[in-house]
Amino acid sequence: MSLDLSALPQEVYHRKFGTGARHLVAVHCSLAHSGAWRGLVGALGEDRVSCTAFDMLSHGKSPDWDGQGLLQRRNAEAGLCLLEAEVAETGGPVDLIGHSFGATVALAMAEMRPDLVRSLVMIEPVLFAAAKVQNPDALEQMRSDHMAVRSPYAAGDVEYATRLFNRAWGTGHPKWPDLPEHARAAMVRSFPAVMDCDSQVYDDAAGLLAPGALEALEMPVLVMQGGATQPIMTAVTDALSARMPEAQISVIKGAGHMVPVTHPEAVAEVLRAFWSQR
Repeated sequence: MSLDLSALPQEVYHRKFGTGARHLVAVHCSLAHSGAWRGLVGALGEDRVSCTAFDMLSHGKSPDWDGQGLLQRRNAEAGLCLLEAEVAETGGPVDLIGHSFGATVALAMAEMRPDLVRSLVMIEPVLFAAAKVQNPDALEQMRSDHMAVRSPYAAGDVEYATRLFNRAWGTGHPKWPDLPEHARAAMVRSFPAVMDCDSQVYDDAAGLLAPGALEALEMPVLVMQGGATQPIMTAVTDALSARMPEAQISVIKGAGHMVPVTHPEAVAEVLRAFWSQR
């Protein structure tokens, strides 16, 4: 794949998993990196899929975000470079998949260039603003709960705020003190960028929910969530899928927010069935 990222304001690190015929581009969740897709690709079969993934700015081996523009958009622009290269190589649209904040980035990519996207999979998309009409109480509760993280962060205790955020949205194991020091340091490094995205997930600063934006996505869409995830996610899943003409919902029983990492086989089974329809 010929790829030139030099035109981007900041180049991002990217890698590829698998050698299969089905090509996809993947965007990881906050506090993670592109390697988070390794387990799911393995479950899908490395001889069946070819997955290109990148480290979002301030994550993994990509540089720290320079603070310019909206991080959601900046990551989407980087992802589109990869998507365009994949399409040029394969000769047609490819599958796009994102998890958590990465799912909102994937949505931005699909809205910017729907012609490049064969199908869109959003796993636990944290676009909380989508719940505003359908379940405003859930949105306000999420804002209130988030203050438990925002307050220590504003007071300068970034590590403690990161630890609380990871407790709420992470896999739950290993516990923070048992994580390798380099893993804790990587999450603390990413956390300021994550907190700068509040306006994008709570208030849709990037306009992903603008009138007609979701309705214009004509590709098949799968919105997936864990059955034991944060309460607001059901409202988000329902609200997003209701506005997209070719959307369907899948719930992975017993899974939390980190479902593609904790339940890769179950996610792979759903994806294979979804992709087999098209």
